[in-house]
Amino acid sequence: MGGEQVEEAVAGAVALLRTAVDRDWEGARAGRLEWSCRYTAEHVAGDLIAYAGQLAGRATTAYVPFEITLDDGTGNEDVLHVVETTGALLAAAVRTTPREVRAFHPYPFRSANREGFAAMGVAEVLLHTHDIAEGLGLSYEPPAGLCADVLTRLFPHVRPGEDPWRTLLWATGRGELPGRAPVTEWRWRNNLVIPAGRLTLQGVTPAAATDLAAGGDGGFAWVQGGPYQGTRDAAGMALKAYEAGTHRPEWGVFVLVRREDGRAVGGIGFHGAPDDDGRVEIGYDLAETARGNGYATEGLRALSAWALDREEVTSVFATTEPDNAASRGVLTRAGFGKVAGAAEDGAGAGQYAYELRR
Repeated sequence: MGGEQVEEAVAGAVALLRTAVDRDWEGARAGRLEWSCRYTAEHVAGDLIAYAGQLAGRATTAYVPFEITLDDGTGNEDVLHVVETTGALLAAAVRTTPREVRAFHPYPFRSANREGFAAMGVAEVLLHTHDIAEGLGLSYEPPAGLCADVLTRLFPHVRPGEDPWRTLLWATGRGELPGRAPVTEWRWRNNLVIPAGRLTLQGVTPAAATDLAAGGDGGFAWVQGGPYQGTRDAAGMALKAYEAGTHRPEWGVFVLVRREDGRAVGGIGFHGAPDDDGRVEIGYDLAETARGNGYATEGLRALSAWALDREEVTSVFATTEPDNAASRGVLTRAGFGKVAGAAEDGAGAGQYAYELRR
């Protein structure tokens, strides 16, 4: 998701709102918001330029301290021109920002990459155009593909529906879906990124999981031979959980990315959320060309430490084949201890079990 989607969203919104520039935007309330249609349009422009500023300024700890102010006497048509301009600036910033750059955004994990900012910009345009259109009595139906893009990147915790636009409206408290309770509070979720020495562990969104499971690269630049099949299988499991509405992104799949060159070297992740006893299972793999460098150990240490910092986790569990000396070495170096006896039944039958407790 990039500049093209930002431009598409802005163009569709402006084309619709331009048909109503002769109306009173200041006196009309924007849908369910407490804002006027005029203020909401200005808010969209402010968000677009703010997101562009975060990426261009490489802001890592806070918002770049500036805001947009329109000149006195600016008419509705001119407001739309500002929206077009700020949309173009965000699209340009997304296109020119390296993939590994992350900039500050307050929730939920305090950062986003260029794809995240593109998705947030598109979401602001789609949702607030809906609000303004409601206030002005206009009919608005954005492209389903754009809505699905937003859902699979910013709403990984929301079960997808047959109609992406209606699902997005429901997820943001703007509509109803049969069989689902009304939403009164909501936030979107950029992917979690965890530092791990020479690596970063980058959470896989449903969009990336879909591509990985289908044989693609998931949007990552892989070393030769990557991704390994285990990463694709894990992505497929995460995708199934998303489609079932049970996906908890922080307990999903991560890609191990080298800091020095932005290359993905492997995958790591959980088999699901912690169970009732506070135990969570973890798995990992590396592309063959990346093995023997300690990457798996660094990634396992970092993700296990992150898990054990969570109140609901008491232990991290892993299994490996008895003849997989390399994997057993990774677990031992990461501080895991072998559990007495091998797993006797289920998927782990005949395997060695290891555990790291708080």
